[in-house]
Amino acid sequence: MNSETTKFYGIGRRKESVAQAQLTVGTGNVLINNKNAKEYLQNNESRFLRINQPLETLNLANTFDINIKTKGGGMAGQTDAICLAISRALIECDLSNRTPLKQSGLLTRDARIKERKKYGLKKARKASQFSKR
Repeated sequence: MNSETTKFYGIGRRKESVAQAQLTVGTGNVLINNKNAKEYLQNNESRFLRINQPLETLNLANTFDINIKTKGGGMAGQTDAICLAISRALIECDLSNRTPLKQSGLLTRDARIKERKKYGLKKARKASQFSKR
C-alpha cells in the first residue's frame, strides 16, 4: 500500500448508473449515499455480496472503510457500478491486486446500454402490426 495517501478512488459505470468509491484504511464500514449499505440495498443479501466481491477476492474484507456516491439507473445497475468502482480503487491502492481481480472478471465494464428509440417505431425495435390488406 501507498503510505503517503490513505484514500483511494475509483469510478464505475453500468447502464445509466454511475458510482464513485472512496476507500480509506479502516474497519470495514460501508456507506452508500450516506446510508448504511444494507439499508440502502434494501437488505438484499445478494446485492451486498456483489458489492463485497472484490474485497472477498483479495481477502481484504474488513480492512477498508468504503464511502460510495451513486446516482442514476436502478438497484441492479448501481450494484454493478459500485462493484467496478471498488475494484478500480483497489488497483489504485496496490497494482498487484489487478491480476486476481482481472481473473475474477471484476474489471470488465459491461457495455450493454439501452438502445435508442427509432422514428417510425413505437420503441427501439417494436413496430406497429403489419397489415397486408
